[in-house]
Amino acid sequence: MHKPQPVSLLMMLSALVLMGAAVGAARGAEKHIVLLSGDEEYRSEEGLPMLAKILSERHGFKCTVLYAINKQTGEIDPNTKDNEPGLQALDSADLCLMLLRHRDWPDEQMQHFVDYHRAGKPLVALRTSTHAFALGTNSAYRSYNDFGKQVLGEKWVTHWGHHKFEATRGVSEPAAHAHPILRGVGNIFGDTDVYEAYPPADAQILVRGQVLKGMQPDAPPAEHQKKRATDKQMQPVNNPMMPVAWIRQTATTNRVFTTTMGSATDLQSEGLRRLIINACYWALGLEDRIPPRANVEIVGDYQPSPYGFGGFKKGLRPQP
Repeated sequence: MHKPQPVSLLMMLSALVLMGAAVGAARGAEKHIVLLSGDEEYRSEEGLPMLAKILSERHGFKCTVLYAINKQTGEIDPNTKDNEPGLQALDSADLCLMLLRHRDWPDEQMQHFVDYHRAGKPLVALRTSTHAFALGTNSAYRSYNDFGKQVLGEKWVTHWGHHKFEATRGVSEPAAHAHPILRGVGNIFGDTDVYEAYPPADAQILVRGQVLKGMQPDAPPAEHQKKRATDKQMQPVNNPMMPVAWIRQTATTNRVFTTTMGSATDLQSEGLRRLIINACYWALGLEDRIPPRANVEIVGDYQPSPYGFGGFKKGLRPQP
């Protein structure tokens, strides 16, 4: 395989296809994963290509990464909410991995996502995917504005940790210790904060988020209280801890993995990367192929931009 290129050279107009290396092909079994980036704050346009390289080169999956594209300049622009070229890649996808926020795609683009979902195919959803869509009144698919609550298991509620001041330590749910998604997973950390979240009864919680008193992995747990958005009652932020990763699965619906972590900076955590890679295997029905300790070593250089509105790298254009 050619020498890994910088993230800026990975970004193509409709998609970047990364073919899996032979060493991982037996595990990935040529499954096709489509990764949808498109959020204004958490730099999915940087984090998802990095995950795609791990999934392809370390695990043998075929990966297609899509981006929000400015229709006037042709540049990658996460503030462009109404244009995600290449969504027809979902027509042949085996798995959709998404980090979206308030997208307002036109019907002809949205149709591909709707068809994928209604076909019962699996989803791995990160961070702001709980509020992935904000479709306008003329959209035929406005019901998908409630996609987070209805499909993933939660919508946007509020920041539970103090945004940009209290980071997150992932703590495995004891009852889920033996779940294959948690195989080899430990030391989950993210410099984003815990979201308030209440997955439904049919969800299985895998990881809870311990709110930290600071932004470093070794910071102690926070001890203050906060008012719940649901009933306005006060409770300690870490008693109980909010869920930050869970799954939903029924006999007739999609396999769904959701985590409210997943910014480009969060993905510097080896434990979080392993959780997400394992979740891809599980979502594809390949949980028996999850290694005891999946290789999630970053391919090439990865220096993610800090999260924040307006912080995306300007001037990146599709490559020929």
